[in-house]
Amino acid sequence: MNPAEKLSRVVKAPRLTRTRIVLALIVAAGADGLQLLFFQFGWVGPDQAIDLVAMVVISALIGFHLLLLPAFVIELIPVLDDLPTWIACTAAVIALRKREQLAPPPTPAPPEKPVIDV
Repeated sequence: MNPAEKLSRVVKAPRLTRTRIVLALIVAAGADGLQLLFFQFGWVGPDQAIDLVAMVVISALIGFHLLLLPAFVIELIPVLDDLPTWIACTAAVIALRKREQLAPPPTPAPPEKPVIDV
């Protein structure tokens, strides 16, 4: 079992609803927009606070996913933090969660019949 599967068992993702999806995308767009605004003034401290709040709120809305960690790290790099990484990663996590929820649950194997020697 790989680390992603172990983590997903520990952190159970909530069921995606339209409201959760819209709110997560609004938070992601707000975080990226605020960071662009603060970048113009050269403020560094609020930028990391926005990233931390965005990751916590998005994780609460759609569940934690390992794709959110690279977005958090990329936002710490000065030039790359201008990219809309929160929007992109949030959209990717939503797509993956939807695919997981639409997949039919695995069917259990039928029980084996005991073999009786006569």
